[in-house]
Amino acid sequence: MVRRNPSQRLRGDQRLRGDRLLRETVWYGGAWSVALAAVALIGAAAMLVFPVVLGRAVDAALTGGTAWWTIAACALVGILVVTDAATNLASGHQTARATATLRYRLLRHLFTLSPRDAGRYPVGDLVGRLAGQAADAGQIGTAAVLGLVALLPPVGSIVALLLLEPVLGLTMIAGTALLALLMRTFVADASQVTAEYQRVQGDIAGRLVEALTGARTIAAAATAPREVTRVLAPLPELAGHGRRSWDLLAGAAARTAAVAPLLHLSVVAVGGYALTAGWLTPGQLVAAVQYAALGAGLGAVLATLNRLVRCRAGAHRIAMVLDEPGVRHGSAPLPPGGGALRLHGVTVQASDGRPVLHDVDLAVPAGATVAVVGESGSGKSTLAAVAGRLQDPDAGEVLLDGVPLRRLSPSALRRAVGYAFERPVLVGETLHDVIGLGLPDDQATVPVDGRPASPPVLRAARDAAVDGYVERLPEGYRTPLADAPLSGGEAQRLGLARALSAERLLILDDATSSLDTATAHRIGQAVVERSGGRTRLVVTHRAATAASADLVAWLHAGRLRALAPHRRLWSDPAYRAMFLPVEGGR
Repeated sequence: MVRRNPSQRLRGDQRLRGDRLLRETVWYGGAWSVALAAVALIGAAAMLVFPVVLGRAVDAALTGGTAWWTIAACALVGILVVTDAATNLASGHQTARATATLRYRLLRHLFTLSPRDAGRYPVGDLVGRLAGQAADAGQIGTAAVLGLVALLPPVGSIVALLLLEPVLGLTMIAGTALLALLMRTFVADASQVTAEYQRVQGDIAGRLVEALTGARTIAAAATAPREVTRVLAPLPELAGHGRRSWDLLAGAAARTAAVAPLLHLSVVAVGGYALTAGWLTPGQLVAAVQYAALGAGLGAVLATLNRLVRCRAGAHRIAMVLDEPGVRHGSAPLPPGGGALRLHGVTVQASDGRPVLHDVDLAVPAGATVAVVGESGSGKSTLAAVAGRLQDPDAGEVLLDGVPLRRLSPSALRRAVGYAFERPVLVGETLHDVIGLGLPDDQATVPVDGRPASPPVLRAARDAAVDGYVERLPEGYRTPLADAPLSGGEAQRLGLARALSAERLLILDDATSSLDTATAHRIGQAVVERSGGRTRLVVTHRAATAASADLVAWLHAGRLRALAPHRRLWSDPAYRAMFLPVEGGR
């Protein structure tokens, strides 16, 4: 027995989950899926009945019979025209609804992932999955319905020919089996090629977004040609997969195009013999020729199969992201408290298994300010991330006022904890929205009584020393974010103002690094003096910030080397060395 390795089993599991997602997506079209199936079935039934009616009309015309058969044939032509138009309308609505639902599901799941899990996918690759592969997978309902309906005329033609003359039916069966074999080979080969093509597309998109994010650095280094080469490096591989895909489609189409006419001619030849032998009437021969055309038209199913291949490949890439486990929250509220933070045995590992934090025990008293210091790579930002549950530790527990963060409801956690970062991403339509992002709706809305902003937003802007900048803008707090000229320091202050809505724990991850000393001192005083009883965890490289804190958590190689006041640690030469190269002394 051949044993599959774990990676092969994983790929098999992913394919199963992708196929399950594909089946679920079929139903996302709702009533439009049912309407599409009904209209398409009516059209297929009319197409199958038409040759018989046309044959009867021919016999009636030759023998002087009733004209009702001719009228019926014309009515069927009208039905075919109407159902074709209705099929296009229903398929468009069904695809649009299924695609929108799939995109919403993917986007919602992305926001449930931890930053570390989401960060494994380049932004450009995620955009490609959301925009491109979701659109491909969203067509599965239309492709499945039309694919099944497309099989009815060929299958029905075989049954009809068997009823007209068994020899005709057997001739059609032989040719149709050969066509089906050719299409099965195409599906197997094209599925793998399409999946690889989409993967390389995502790789190029990810590299492009990275380059655009660092556009200023690239311009300053004058390395644009080199960056273009890096972004487009996978292009030959993409072209290879694309050519292979077209080669497969062209080869399948060519083989089908060669077999289908031969099949048609075979049925016509056998039918002509049957007419001369008296087995068929002229009208039945006309019907047989029409059914032969329908049966040979099985090659038209090739386009539907190609679409199904793209749908399946797109669904597998989306399922890969949906399989990422989202952050699970509890439902517990926070008890009364002042923001006491406790890390017990916290260990965090990098993707390669290297420990970033190792067995960290840290107790931060309620209302205290703790500065987190250490050399680059010592785990400061990771400690800040686990302290507010932007990342879960691989081992150990983090508690806020005695409650494990995993047990808290999302609303309780985000009301209690606020983050400010070195390079904040600002979210909101206006500057007022940016600052009030973490506030309840009634406090985050711009007042209509003539005041420039809600009181909590005004207070946060003052404490973050960004009120003067906002008030100098023509539209003040109502200024659209896209129209606000922001320096690095102003962006940091807006991010800090947004974080100040936290009720119990404020985490500043090097959030004042772009500010001048005077502004940083003013903000530091505001954070400490107007903390409202909040606990502060401040990741910093400044000796002055560490000196103003109640305690300093000194990290070294992922371990907590010491927890003590700054003045006590200053006697250690290794501690002083972290600041002296930067600030030239205490």
